[in-house]
Amino acid sequence: MKRNTMVAAAAVVLVLVVALFGYLWLTRRGPVLTVATWPGTYQRAQTSALLIPFARRTGADVRIAEYDGGTAELARQVQAHKYAWDVMDLELPDAVAACTEGLLEKIDPTQLPAGVNGVPAGQDFVAGAIGPCWVGSVVYSQVVGFDTHRFAGASPSSLSDFFDVRRFPGPRAMRSDPKLNLEMALLADGVAPRDVYPMLATPAGIARALAKLDTIRGDIVWWTPSDPPAQMLHDGRAAFATMLDGDVFDAANDGRPVGVIWDRQLYEFDAFGVPKGNPKRALAMDFIRFATESGSLAGVSSWVPYGPARRSAVALVGDNPELHIAMTPFLTTTQAHFATAFRVDDRWWRAHQSAVEARWQEWLSKK
Repeated sequence: MKRNTMVAAAAVVLVLVVALFGYLWLTRRGPVLTVATWPGTYQRAQTSALLIPFARRTGADVRIAEYDGGTAELARQVQAHKYAWDVMDLELPDAVAACTEGLLEKIDPTQLPAGVNGVPAGQDFVAGAIGPCWVGSVVYSQVVGFDTHRFAGASPSSLSDFFDVRRFPGPRAMRSDPKLNLEMALLADGVAPRDVYPMLATPAGIARALAKLDTIRGDIVWWTPSDPPAQMLHDGRAAFATMLDGDVFDAANDGRPVGVIWDRQLYEFDAFGVPKGNPKRALAMDFIRFATESGSLAGVSSWVPYGPARRSAVALVGDNPELHIAMTPFLTTTQAHFATAFRVDDRWWRAHQSAVEARWQEWLSKK
């Protein structure tokens, strides 16, 4: 009887132990991973397409921190070895700066997933998307928008049309910044893409770009973030405007569609990086590998009008889950839109910005 009681007691203990471990397993909190990214619709897109699915796949406790650009806070965390962020979504200029300053972990491109079509990452990502310390996620571009009501005949379709005030008259709205404007001017003047930055590194090259801009100088009106280009097109103050592709999408959804010249779009990236020395580097890289799979990138681009940074993802992009509209017509990296795309070299600008800016301000000051 005593033996039976002991056996019964042991069975009860075993059941309790199993129940306890089962409870702990079901209620366990996985490792915390904090992803610093931009507030607003982009953050919502990443949460839906990347963060929640990664948490479900791995059991990680994925959290969001809001980030608004720059490298100052990243530098403080790295220097103090106190990390509030494990993964960052940076605009390419900041990724380049952070990498140069030794604030980001190196990334081995051979460890990134192949595309859904089996193409290795190094061949599947668009040019420049994989850097020493970053992996591109979405591609955004400066394009040329135009007022479709202005041109009853043939619509403008090439970058050269932006500079053709005889065939396509009207004000040209541009942002008062040398970056993008100088590259655009040389491309429109027939300079081969590979020669643009070597040429801009010389006084003669800058002079050539400014001379091209002089051909439309009397038609230029400057836009600002507080007086955006889509509004200038809508209210008739401009016939053309240089603008971000996201502005095109917003205008269309506001019922004010604009025509788009995709020829020679000037593209950059948002890119993922890991703060240097972060003890959660392995988990952070697991997230980056997941987030840059073809399907994951397509999921983000189904929410926001930015092209996925790898080619195999484009065909997987679906309709916007909330607006129920096709996103493909707005994406930078479709084959048709990307055929003549020009990659902005932020490392070049980091090295030459001050010298170019001085020459640009001199040009602006001329009557």
